[in-house]
Amino acid sequence: MVKEFPKIDPSAPIIEMTDVAIARQQAEGLLEVEKVNWRVSAGTFWVIGGLFGCGKSDFLATATGLQRPARGVVKLFGYETFTIKEELLIEHRRRIGLVFANGGRLFNRLTIAENIALPIRYHQNWREDEAGESVREILELTGLTRWAHHIPSGLSPSWQQRASLARALSLKPEVLLLDKPLVGMDVRHQRWWLEFLKNLSDGISFYQKKPVTIVATAESFEPWKEVAHQFALLKNNHWQELGGPAELAANSEPLLREVWTEDI
Repeated sequence: MVKEFPKIDPSAPIIEMTDVAIARQQAEGLLEVEKVNWRVSAGTFWVIGGLFGCGKSDFLATATGLQRPARGVVKLFGYETFTIKEELLIEHRRRIGLVFANGGRLFNRLTIAENIALPIRYHQNWREDEAGESVREILELTGLTRWAHHIPSGLSPSWQQRASLARALSLKPEVLLLDKPLVGMDVRHQRWWLEFLKNLSDGISFYQKKPVTIVATAESFEPWKEVAHQFALLKNNHWQELGGPAELAANSEPLLREVWTEDI
C-alpha cells in the first residue's frame, strides 16, 4: 500500500520562496542568488535561465528542500521545509522528481531497469519482481526498453540523462525539476525531450491526463520558447521573472541575447 499524503490546502503554491538567499554549496558563505520571491502553481511550466556558474543547480536544490537557504523561507505544498517534521518533509519530497545534470547521478553498479526500480522498491517496500510491471511501463514510456539491462556507463550521456528522467518518474511525482537537461544533446535528443516534457505538462495517460508541474534550468531559452509557460533569469546574484513567451520576446534585458542560443 502506498502511504497517503497529508492533507494540504489545494490553493497553496507547490513551491514558494519568500525573500530567499541561496549560498554556493561548494563555498560556504558565498551568496549566489538573493531576494528570490517566487510562487509555482500547479500545472505551470517554468524555465530558469542564466549563464554558467550563476547558481542554477543550487537554486533547484534549495527549491526541493535538499539545501537550506542562507536566508528566507522555502515552502513545499504549503509547509516550510526546515521547520516541519522530517517524516512529513520526506513525504513531500516524494511528490517531487529531480533530474540531475550530467548523466543524472545513476548508480553504475545497477542496470537501467534496476536504477528505475530502486525508488519504487525502497518507498513501497516491494520485491524486484513486484516492481517489474511499473519498470516496464516507464521503460516503454521513455523509449529505454532496449537499454533496460545495460549499465549507465555503457550508454551515451544523452541516454543516461533520459534514464535519469525515467528514474525520476518512477513514483509519478506531481512536480518535475530538471537541471540543464538539454546541455550537450544533439538535435534529435533535444526534440524528444521538448516534446515529452510538453506532453507531461499537458497531461498524459501515465498520469491519468493530469498535468505535471515542471521547472527546468537552462543556459539557453531558445529551445524552450514554444513549450514553457513562464521564464525567469538569474543575473548578478539576483532573481528576475520575465513572464511568458510573448513578454520574453519583447524584453530588452541585454543578457537575454546571451541566453538565446542553442544549448550545445
